[in-house]
Order: sequence, then C-alpha cells, then structure tokens
Amino acid sequence: MSSQILRTKYGILLRPLVVIVIALAAWEFAARSGLWSPILFPPLAKIGHELWLFVSRPEGFAQSWTTLYRAFGGFAAAAVAGVLLGMLMGRSAFVAALLDPLFSGTYAVPKLALFPIFIFVFGLGSLSKIALIFLECLYPMTIITYHGARNVNRVLLWSASNMGASRLRTLLRVVLPATLPYIFAALRVALPVALIVAIITEMISSVDGLGYLVTYSLSSLKTDRMLALVVVISLLGLALDRALVALRNRLVYWEKLDTYYV
Repeated sequence: MSSQILRTKYGILLRPLVVIVIALAAWEFAARSGLWSPILFPPLAKIGHELWLFVSRPEGFAQSWTTLYRAFGGFAAAAVAGVLLGMLMGRSAFVAALLDPLFSGTYAVPKLALFPIFIFVFGLGSLSKIALIFLECLYPMTIITYHGARNVNRVLLWSASNMGASRLRTLLRVVLPATLPYIFAALRVALPVALIVAIITEMISSVDGLGYLVTYSLSSLKTDRMLALVVVISLLGLALDRALVALRNRLVYWEKLDTYYV
C-alpha cells in the first residue's frame, strides 16, 4: 500500500514535467528545422545561456526585486482593504447594498485603461504602478471574501450567540476562521494578477523592472533574452503560488484542498 501511495505521489509530481519536456522538444525541433527565423524561434541553448547570464548577475536580482516590490506593494494593500471590505459586506446588509452594485458594475472595466490617469496623478515612478495593482487586486479580494463571509454556516453563528459571544468575538472566532479558505482563494487569484499588472505597467512606462527588460529585449530583437525573462517571470509566479499554498495549508489546517488529489 505504501509503495502504491509513493508511486501515486511521484506520478503527480512528474506529470507536469512530461508536458514541459514535450513542449521543450517541440520548441527545439521548430528552432532547428529551418522553417522559421532564429529570431522567432531561438534554440534552447541560447535561451539557457541568457537565463544563466541574468540569474548570475546582481543586476538580475535588482530588476526582479523592483518588480516584486511593486507587485507586493499593491497586492498587500489590496489584501488588507479587500478583506476588510469583504467582511463588512458579508456581515452587513447595508454595506453590501451600498458597495455590491459598485463592485459588480465596474468589475468588467479594464483598469489598465486608467493607467494614464494614474501616471498623471502619481507620476511615472513606482507609485502609479502600485496604485493600479492595488485597484486590480482589490476586486477579487473583496468579492471572494464577501461571498465567503456571507456563506458562514448559520448553525455556528447561532451556537456562538447562544453561548453569549459578543458580535466582535463571533466575528473573530467564528466568521473569520470560516472565511479563511475564501480569503486564501482570493489571495491566489490576486497574487498572479499583481505580478501581471506590474509587468505590463513596466512595459508601458518604466526604465527598470522585468517588464522594461522584456520590452527592451524585444525591441532589440533579442528574442532569446526576452524568452529567458519569460522563464524568470514564470518561475517567480510559481514560487509565489507554492509559498501561498504552503501558508494556506499551515493556517487552514482543518480543510485540505481537494484539487491536489492526495
């Protein structure tokens, strides 16, 4: 039985690697077939060389940190504000009636269209990018938290009330723990959004960060360097998501994610 469990766990870990190996093999075949320009499909060796140059230089760490600083700044502010607003909307019919139409009606508006206004108000530096990241992440954080706080089991609320718990104690000891799975689901949605918006805004107006390097490499026809940066961004996104999942499993230990099939 234990060997079967080990085979199942290793199989789950190796399945994504199979897909990655097939994709890399297809890319190398396209690069060496001569059907396309090396500028469009550079060989994996060149991409790997550029990747090594990036990670081995201090400049690579500095540029990555600039992007992460902007992403984390907007993400953290949106997480705090979104959880507070979502909890208020979930536990107060008045606040929900006041804010739910606003969030529902403006969710579909592409916030990136407001970026020129943010630049005019906050300047070309990091503040305008952090502000836009905050706005983009605020919506999923607020809406998902709102639905989580609204769907708390009524039996738990009645039990807390019958035992004499105050509204504040009920909020902290019943509503918040019951909403934590939703909050972490919102965090997993908002975190990649923060990284995506940070990259896009740096591509539009910046002289530093990973987004700027992507645009500069592409305009210089350095596709191999641009693809190496794409790999770096992908690895950063994966590492952040795994760290968030590990934190969730540590804090929300009473509920295991069904999506992992283990």
